[in-house]
Amino acid sequence: MEEKSFYEKVYEVTRQIPKGRVTSYGAIANHLGTGLSARMVGWALNNCHELDPPVPAHRVVNRNGMLSGKFHFPTPTIMQELLEREGIKIKDDCVVDFKKKLWLP
Repeated sequence: MEEKSFYEKVYEVTRQIPKGRVTSYGAIANHLGTGLSARMVGWALNNCHELDPPVPAHRVVNRNGMLSGKFHFPTPTIMQELLEREGIKIKDDCVVDFKKKLWLP
């Protein structure tokens, strides 16, 4: 049986994030046992926009709740728009009540 790639593991975890919740790059890295690879999680998510089934990369923010990946979407506002459609409030590019909205894998 073939071992899943790091990127595939990131996509698997990201697909589990419930609507209306967010997680961080570091939380995904920690869950995968690679705590210092939060940046690699970001690189994986930069490459997932065409995948099927879809990967809800808009639900992954930095450790402070900031929409740090927003420029990797088709427009710089789409990440915020997708989160707001799920009931997540955003102010100054940050998730309001981040700790309450945080989902840990």
